Amino acid sequence: MDLATVIGLVGALGLLIAAMALGVGVGAYIDPQSVLIVILGSIMSLMISYKMDMMTKFLKVFMIAIKPNYQPNYEELIKKLVDYATQARRDGILSLESAANNEEDEFLKKGLSMAVDGNEPDTIRELLEIEMEQMEERHKKMASIFSTWAGLAGGFGMLGTLVGLVAMLLNMSDPSSIGPAMAVALLTTLYGAMIGNIFGNPIASKLSLRNDDEMLAKTMILEGIMSIQAGDNPRTLEAKLLSFLPPSKRKSQFE
Repeated sequence: MDLATVIGLVGALGLLIAAMALGVGVGAYIDPQSVLIVILGSIMSLMISYKMDMMTKFLKVFMIAIKPNYQPNYEELIKKLVDYATQARRDGILSLESAANNEEDEFLKKGLSMAVDGNEPDTIRELLEIEMEQMEERHKKMASIFSTWAGLAGGFGMLGTLVGLVAMLLNMSDPSSIGPAMAVALLTTLYGAMIGNIFGNPIASKLSLRNDDEMLAKTMILEGIMSIQAGDNPRTLEAKLLSFLPPSKRKSQFE
């Protein structure tokens, strides 16, 4: 569970609700017409913008921001790759066949298997880089749903404002109708800003960070596989992999 995401979401919503409650009360900020215009309207526009199979993953992708399904431990990954390099250097790369078959990380398993099978280094690198590129492209598309939602919600907020203003101007002779129309005009803008600044853009940013974390792990795996196949010294491999980490986390297992 990503505590930063949970605390941020709960805190932002809690502060808004508290501010509303301290004023005229939360009920004054609930308007069915504004909900229809902004929330449902922006979601319908999202469906126009993206394929149905992507929209069906909307909630699943949202949950990845809260509870990621892949959390790389770079220190453990480096240790594992160095251990594989040590075994390959001592017993030959074919000795890694059992380790490759039992490896839980599918990307690492694929790379090790290709190295054990004797594929050319250029072939291994090309295939793994293609997989990385396609994974990153999928991640970017799913993250873009939330940034697009932020923009659409803001746009529908403005549309709702215009709807409310038109209703108000058409009923200027009836003072009792001015208040509800003005409420719609203002609340749609509020709802659009809430979606964009609490859910849309922040979730898109968090998903982008998740992608960066996974891409870094896969880049380290790729470089590790290439070094193992080339028969590099385990110390050299470790030094190369540690360079991907910030200085504060560069701790050698050989020290």
